[in-house]
Amino acid sequence: MRVRRFEWAGAKETAAAIRAWTEEAAPPVDVSAIERDIRDGGDEALLRLTNRFDAVEVPLDSLRVERDEARAALAALPLDLRESLELAAANVRAVAEAQIDEAKREVRLSHEQSVTVREVAVGAAGIYAPGGRAAYPPSVLMCAIPARVAGVDRLALASPPGPDGSAHPLVLAAAALCEVDEVYAMGGAQAIFALSYGTETIVPVDVVAGPGNAWVREAKRAVSGVVGIDSLAGPSELMVLADAGVEPDWAALDLCAQAEHGGEGPLAAVATDAGVLGAIEAATLRVAGERPAIGDASLALVQAPNAGEAIELANAFAPEHLELLVEDATTLAGRSTTAGCVFVGNYGATAFGDYVAGSNHVLPTGGAGRFSGPLGPHVFRRKISTVEVSADAAAKLAPHVDRIARAEGFPVHGESAMIRVEKGSE
Repeated sequence: MRVRRFEWAGAKETAAAIRAWTEEAAPPVDVSAIERDIRDGGDEALLRLTNRFDAVEVPLDSLRVERDEARAALAALPLDLRESLELAAANVRAVAEAQIDEAKREVRLSHEQSVTVREVAVGAAGIYAPGGRAAYPPSVLMCAIPARVAGVDRLALASPPGPDGSAHPLVLAAAALCEVDEVYAMGGAQAIFALSYGTETIVPVDVVAGPGNAWVREAKRAVSGVVGIDSLAGPSELMVLADAGVEPDWAALDLCAQAEHGGEGPLAAVATDAGVLGAIEAATLRVAGERPAIGDASLALVQAPNAGEAIELANAFAPEHLELLVEDATTLAGRSTTAGCVFVGNYGATAFGDYVAGSNHVLPTGGAGRFSGPLGPHVFRRKISTVEVSADAAAKLAPHVDRIARAEGFPVHGESAMIRVEKGSE
């Protein structure tokens, strides 16, 4: 584990320094060649890239996983594991359902016209569940359940195949639990491009959602505008704010748990007391040393002048996960404005949010929390405005349209409105 202490230079400056340091170790990512391959080569290119990048040991001739295989995987789960997945699914569904607003909102305006704004679900959504280091059935729940709650008709899931070319049974079980319509054993940037542009056998979707590595993140950035995306959710991040009441071993396990996702995401511990910071550093290095899966994560250590500056550092850094292992954490949580998800108090480990708390673990990373938030049903819904203008309303509004349009240099717009008044008066 790489560890570096940062001298306090102000909240924004220190946050920028941590970002720059953690990004030094990240290899450059360019997905443009993969995008061209998928758009030009379709299924042939997708199979070739999957065989190349997903480390399968048998040549693949199809990526579609039949639904019966997912149902069989769900039926084969140990009962206690199935119970835990169903608990997670129920909690995610309850939180998602709470986010759905009224289906229709009508506003009657002063000139007797009405504007109704309603929400409708997109027709199809593509879900990405990562693979590689582990299977990620919770990512299926976190994406598929909000999409279903939103009313999406067609769900297509992509997840990297294992060495034998098959999708992981846990991922398939989660897909069956969420009644996903299509499953494809494919991963990486090529999966994102295939879902977005379509191939001979994959019908393109309207929205792509789900977490992934830097290649997945950059592919989502590339297709944004071709399809909707949830956010640029890349490698996992955690910032811990701690005080003298912290359990150093708890904080260390929280930090190392996020490092299990890979070494690319930044980890940070912030405290106002040097002794607290030293205790967390020692505990984290010990935990990481005893667990080879932690890998080469980067841990930044910062001594902030006071609790107020510490939360301002968090706001400037905009971490994916923010743990407040401090006294009066609830009050401090109200001052957090950019974190993807805030975990309050010593018992609020990020791991609960990753699995069963009900909050969504697909969160903005890389500082994107400044302008985006957790995945939810809103990602899979869009608003439609309906305008109703009566003859009386047209008579009152048309002169205003005509006046503005002519001032703008678009006189035909004005004519378009005024003809309603002239015809009506006849």
